[in-house]
Amino acid sequence: MSRIDSKFRQQFFHGTRADLAHGDLIVPGYKSNFGEGKPLSWVYCTGTLDAAIWGAELAAGDGPERIYVVEPTGPMVDDPNLTDKKFSGNPTLSYRSRDPLRVVGEVTKWQGHSPEQLQYMKDGVERRKTQGAEIID
Repeated sequence: MSRIDSKFRQQFFHGTRADLAHGDLIVPGYKSNFGEGKPLSWVYCTGTLDAAIWGAELAAGDGPERIYVVEPTGPMVDDPNLTDKKFSGNPTLSYRSRDPLRVVGEVTKWQGHSPEQLQYMKDGVERRKTQGAEIID
């Protein structure tokens, strides 16, 4: 890749409550950020800061909301939980991989959603749970 091309390299983000450090790997085998079900065989990331903010805000647990800049260590595919169920195409640039994501930085200054927006989204997540919706693994 040329030096000019590298200026336009896609950035990926992972929103969570996990306390991670530069160089740590986010690996498959853990429960979803939403704390439900069996361990997942995928790791998830997004190409938009807004989707990562939602991930951090909706993540289970009581730790601080964090957004990490990550780089994939292997191939990624569209996340069918969003692209097939909620949005046509992949406007949120949501992806998943069976290979780890490496933490290369943290976004420390970001604006969360309003309390009303957050409650609306939490209500929607809860509604899907009661309707039996599951994560496509």
